[in-house]
Amino acid sequence: MGKTKNNNKKKQKRNLIRLLIIIAVLFFTIGFCISYVWSVYRTKKDLTNEPGNYNNTEKTDDIILEDDEGNDKLGDKTTIENNEEKEKEDKESKEEATNNESNGKKPDTPVPTNPPTPNVEKLNVNILEKLDNKKFSWWIRLNKEHKPPTTNEDIEKLIDKYDGIYLGDTSQKVIYLTFDEGYENGYTPQILDTLKENDVKTIFFVTSSYVKNNPELVKRMLDEGHQVGNHTINHPSLPDLGYEKLENELLGLEKEFYEQFQVGFKYMRPPAGEYSERVLAAAQQLGYKTVFWSFAYDDWYADKIRGADYAYNKVMENLHNGAVLLLHAVSKDNADALDRIIKDIRAEGYEIRAFDL
Repeated sequence: MGKTKNNNKKKQKRNLIRLLIIIAVLFFTIGFCISYVWSVYRTKKDLTNEPGNYNNTEKTDDIILEDDEGNDKLGDKTTIENNEEKEKEDKESKEEATNNESNGKKPDTPVPTNPPTPNVEKLNVNILEKLDNKKFSWWIRLNKEHKPPTTNEDIEKLIDKYDGIYLGDTSQKVIYLTFDEGYENGYTPQILDTLKENDVKTIFFVTSSYVKNNPELVKRMLDEGHQVGNHTINHPSLPDLGYEKLENELLGLEKEFYEQFQVGFKYMRPPAGEYSERVLAAAQQLGYKTVFWSFAYDDWYADKIRGADYAYNKVMENLHNGAVLLLHAVSKDNADALDRIIKDIRAEGYEIRAFDL
């Protein structure tokens, strides 16, 4: 009987162990199922909240891209967004550049201005005494083929030696507009209006009397981004002057100009285009670049009105790479033709550039 009792106890113990094992397996299975269901639920919820469902089974910030050759590559979402923003900015920049080109503008180019301080250097007479003062009148050979004009080789060398200018870069389709202002004939406001409407910057060469009689126009030139150049005090033939008078014609005007407008001059245009080696050297000593031209015509006669078409045709027939165009602001013909000249210069593929030679 004692043996039967022991067997029953062992049997009960085995049954209890089996029951515990079954219960443990059930709890493990139930726990695993609950964990799996919860994981699936959270994953679907996260993907639903993401901007764009990529059918991934778990949330990720990585995106599969395709490169230019069709290969898959892994990209970070933040990087992708930055790239998309950069592409948008590049597109806008290209569109702006295209618009600038259609308007004849060069983008992101600083507009040249008058220097903030005046020239104060004095003439070195000992050096100038050794130089020839033979007078020359500026001249060039024009052509009908829209090629840059030429002059004698020795004259070109002389101009280059003393920082003289009459052409820009002839490898580029660029045009420079320049105006001479000996006196006001009523057309400069119209010219400034046209330049502003077409977003063109130029340079005006002025005399002392012009500055004194038209300070509001000179101020407007500067305020609207144009440069102003030195055309001497009294518009004399510079080779005819002694050293003191020559120095005063240039520095004297600059002193007056600086006192009134707080800027100096970088460029000088000799009256009537008359010069000598000594004059070129003197201008260089005083801090100026001497500016001639690659096209001009007889437009300085205030009483010789031939019509806007005449001025337009004269200019358009002589366009060439690097052109420095000289126009006199006293001409009604020039003022009336200027808008059409600017628009058609650009239509021919040229850029009208602010004077920066």
